[in-house]
Amino acid sequence: MSTILNFSFKVWILAAGRLLSEIGTGFTLFYAPIFFVNQVGLSSTLVGVALGSGSVSGVAGRFLGGQWADSPRWGRRKTLLAAAAVSVLADVVLALTANFPSLIVGNLLMGFGIGIYWPATEAAIIDLTTPEQRNEAFAVTRLADSLGLSLGVVLGGALIANSGNYRALFVIDGISFAVFFAVIYFAIAETYQFQGQQSESSSINGWSLALRDRALMVFVAVSILFTIYLSQVQSTLPLYFKNYVQLANTGVGFSERVISALFTWHIAFAAICQLPIAWILNRFSRITALSLSLVLWGIAFILVWLTGTMPDKTLIWAVLTLGLMSLGMVTYTPVASGLVADLAPTSLRGVYFSINSQCWAIGYFVGPPLGGWALDHPEYTNYFWLLCAASTLVGLGILSYLKQLIPQMKAIK
Repeated sequence: MSTILNFSFKVWILAAGRLLSEIGTGFTLFYAPIFFVNQVGLSSTLVGVALGSGSVSGVAGRFLGGQWADSPRWGRRKTLLAAAAVSVLADVVLALTANFPSLIVGNLLMGFGIGIYWPATEAAIIDLTTPEQRNEAFAVTRLADSLGLSLGVVLGGALIANSGNYRALFVIDGISFAVFFAVIYFAIAETYQFQGQQSESSSINGWSLALRDRALMVFVAVSILFTIYLSQVQSTLPLYFKNYVQLANTGVGFSERVISALFTWHIAFAAICQLPIAWILNRFSRITALSLSLVLWGIAFILVWLTGTMPDKTLIWAVLTLGLMSLGMVTYTPVASGLVADLAPTSLRGVYFSINSQCWAIGYFVGPPLGGWALDHPEYTNYFWLLCAASTLVGLGILSYLKQLIPQMKAIK
């Protein structure tokens, strides 16, 4: 707790900016699949492909974001400003979307903006904290994300329930990114002091060094699994609850109001648990914490299967499912960032976090189309969740290998 009180004020400003931008994201995150399927008229598979397409441009964005964050010409601050500007443009396109091609363009832009954003913001947090502060620092910024998302989901649900105007959600999201741009522009100076000899070529060579870091590459493999799981919560579960779960004696799924309440609970519970979980996990190794997260995800996916097969207790299973997914999320995100920070050389933080954030690009490229395909084939839908649960065993095996590998790599370094 004492480490939080000693944070640089810039950490708090970054957290405040992230809270503002996540409010806008919360407006669209869980409602976009419902809007594009039920109102625009696209299939679940096409919407999944469109949402996943953002990960294609996200790969390029993350590459450039890591490159720019470690470049004296750009640095963390200019990279964050570029990310916010691209995201505003993406929301303009999405607000006007009426067909599949424009949905693809909007998601490509959004993926590119988010890709640029993540390496720079994670590197900035590392710049501003000591190793002992990082679990709590990442927990605080994730808490800001969760609070912003929960507020956005509540307000977005209220707007939909009262007006049914889904397009307004994208307008509000764009405004939130514009506010985030202003916060960075006026309140944050560059967080990293570049050395005179550091150049673009040295940053490019850093990619070669990072890609040869065996511990980082093994971590990437398990991190992709985590991000596939997270993508299911955001892209597949809302539509599953709306169109495929059957409430007892009704034969219909949850209403938008109930879906809003469920995901508000999911994000709010994550926000409540974020800091306490971070303090508890400080007692354990990063690998142990990530293993615990995988176990929680496995149980949660089994509960999703129960939600779809036991209509007499559907709401109870849904609440338990999203609660466990909250715990799985908050035991993964700050710990994963902390592990990458432990592995990264000081001059290559942007590159290392770029590679780490590529896991999100890959996970969100694979996850939404896979979930959309499962929803378009009802005979496989419920078994899909059991397959997700079984895949956590693969993740535990990878983490077991990583636990043995990290001491060897530190010895080499």
